[in-house]
Amino acid sequence: MTPLPHLTADILVVDDTPANLEVLVGALKGRGHRVRPVLCGRLALETARRKPPALVLLDINMPDMNGYEVCAEFKKDPRLAEIPIIFLSANTSTEDKVQAFAAGGVDYVTKPFQVDEVHARVEAHLKIRRLQAELHQHNHQLERLVEDQVREISDSQIATILALAKLSEYRDADTGNHIVRVQRYCRALAEHLARDGIFGAAIDDHFVENLFHASALHDIGKVGIPDGILLKARTLTSNESRIMKTHSAIGASTLEAVMASYPKNLLVRMGVQVARSHHERWDGTGYPDGLSGEAIPLAARILIVADQYDALRNKRPYKPAFDAAKTYAILVEGDGRSDPRHLDPRVLAAFKTIAEDFEEIHEELKVPARQ
Repeated sequence: MTPLPHLTADILVVDDTPANLEVLVGALKGRGHRVRPVLCGRLALETARRKPPALVLLDINMPDMNGYEVCAEFKKDPRLAEIPIIFLSANTSTEDKVQAFAAGGVDYVTKPFQVDEVHARVEAHLKIRRLQAELHQHNHQLERLVEDQVREISDSQIATILALAKLSEYRDADTGNHIVRVQRYCRALAEHLARDGIFGAAIDDHFVENLFHASALHDIGKVGIPDGILLKARTLTSNESRIMKTHSAIGASTLEAVMASYPKNLLVRMGVQVARSHHERWDGTGYPDGLSGEAIPLAARILIVADQYDALRNKRPYKPAFDAAKTYAILVEGDGRSDPRHLDPRVLAAFKTIAEDFEEIHEELKVPARQ
């Protein structure tokens, strides 16, 4: 192993005896170090706080603050806590040395000291300090590299998920940008709910981000629905309606197969929830499981409002596009087909507060009318 080169550093020397300071300053400067001598503990703290040194040589018996107290103050200050402190003292008892290490010192040299010993101790701790800094920098670079690689993998997975989710959308030009709009609506609702703390710790930054991506998967099961039913412009027959409703279970079962291979993937787990439960209703009248109230996953309860808003606001094979005012009224008051009792009242209240944000998203992402 190649030996480390001699290190020079900015060293703070604290001793209330001028003769000791003179010897230490001369010896350390002779090795190329930059030395700041001070005669008391309080001045040492002031000097270090203005410009932190690389290492401290510290006496114990001083009139205003003893060395133990000075060392303790260094360790309380985040900017100074990692600076190595070597005690130099005429105290030779084991108790004094133990107290010095307990205060945070890294070494202890007894007086009268030998200059060569001081040089050796200083050199050793400067090397340790440099190696610690290099290790910290290396770990930081490694963490950045891992984060970048994980982000790259995550981004590619999300892009693949979005591409698969849009397969069903491409079969129907009237739903253009539906997935992207619903993602944005879900994020707006979840962020508002998080700010208000309505659901406590259940909605945090990770929940919001996962919901944004998982919401793209809510209609993925429609790839299993025949075009004759999916795109039918007239009212579905009871049998056709039954087949259409299977898209929730189809989507969930598809994603459950993925989750079996990646059981810890929270994004896929939330995707299963929204795919299966986005047609459940707060009052228990939805499908496929007839869930009610808080038995419906929170992610699905948020998506239900976003999905219904987009369905009302845009053209579908079975209905024209409604304007913002009519869409708001239907969601909030009902119209014979829709009922506010279908929706989580807390999520609906959040929608009322940020309805203008929904309309801004719609205008930004609406599909131009055909000529």
